[in-house]
Amino acid sequence: MGRTINGKTAVLALIGDPVGHSLSPQMHNYACELLGLNYVYVAYTVKKDGVPAAFDAMRALGIRGFNVTMPCKIAAFEHADRHSEAAQIIGACNTIINDGGVLTGHITDGEGYVNMLRAKGAEIAGQKITVCGAGGAGTAIAVQCALDGAKAVSIFNRRSGSWNRALETARKIKEVRPDCRVEVCDLEDQALLAEEIAGSDILANGTNLGMKPLEDRMVIADPSVLRPGLIVTDAVYDPVETRLLKLAKDAGCLTFGGKDMLLWQGVAAFKLFTGHDMPVEEVKARYFAD
Repeated sequence: MGRTINGKTAVLALIGDPVGHSLSPQMHNYACELLGLNYVYVAYTVKKDGVPAAFDAMRALGIRGFNVTMPCKIAAFEHADRHSEAAQIIGACNTIINDGGVLTGHITDGEGYVNMLRAKGAEIAGQKITVCGAGGAGTAIAVQCALDGAKAVSIFNRRSGSWNRALETARKIKEVRPDCRVEVCDLEDQALLAEEIAGSDILANGTNLGMKPLEDRMVIADPSVLRPGLIVTDAVYDPVETRLLKLAKDAGCLTFGGKDMLLWQGVAAFKLFTGHDMPVEEVKARYFAD
C-alpha cells in the first residue's frame, strides 16, 4: 500500500513540546493508509505561548485538525472558538477540529476511555466508578463517565496537589448531571476507598503509582478488594502491566492498561478528524502490541 500527497490532501497535526516521541503520526497515517483516506498527519513543536499563532495558521492554511499535548492543552482551550461539553467542564483540550475557520476544542481521553470499555461489552450508563487521582487522566475519566450516564462517581485524591481541582470538577459535574452522585474523598482513607470499591463496577487508577520507578506502589493497600466482575483500569503505560493490573487479573477482573487508553483516545480523535472509524485491531497490532 502507499499514498500520494496531492493538492487535495488534508493536513492533521500534533502540537506541543516535546512531540518527537509521539506515536500519533504513525498511528494516524497508518490508519489513513489502510482506509485509503487522503490525509497526512505531521508533528510541530509548539510552546504554550505559540498556541495563538498556531491557531491562526490552522485557519489560514485550512488544517483540518490538531492533537494537542503538553504544555498547550489549557492554552488550546482558551483560544478555541467552541468546546465540547467535556472540554468545557475540564478547561483543557487535546483535540481541535477546524470547520471552515471555526475551531472546536475536544478532550478525547475520557471519550476514548468509555469507548474502550464498550468495545469489550462494558457499558458505563447506570454504573458506579471509583477514580483515583484528579490530574488530567483521572479528571477526564470522571467527567466523561458522568456525562455518559454513570450513576455515581467517587473521586479519590490526596488533600494536596489536585484536591481543589477535584472539588471543582465535582461541582461542575453536578451542575450538568445532577442525577449522578459525585463525591470527593481522601486517598489516604483506605477504609473508605475499600468500601467504595466494594460498591463499584469500575476502579480507575489515574495516578502515577505503579509507574517506573514506583512499580511496587498501588492506590489500594488491600488487594482483597479486587474481585471477579470488577473492571480495573490503569493510566500507567510503563510498565505495560502494573502491579495493580497483575493482581486484578489474578483476581478475575477485566483489566485495561495505559497503552489501551492511549490507543483509544487516538481512536476518538481519528473519528473527529475524518468521520471514519479507525481500524483499531490493525493499529493496535502494529504500534501497541505488548
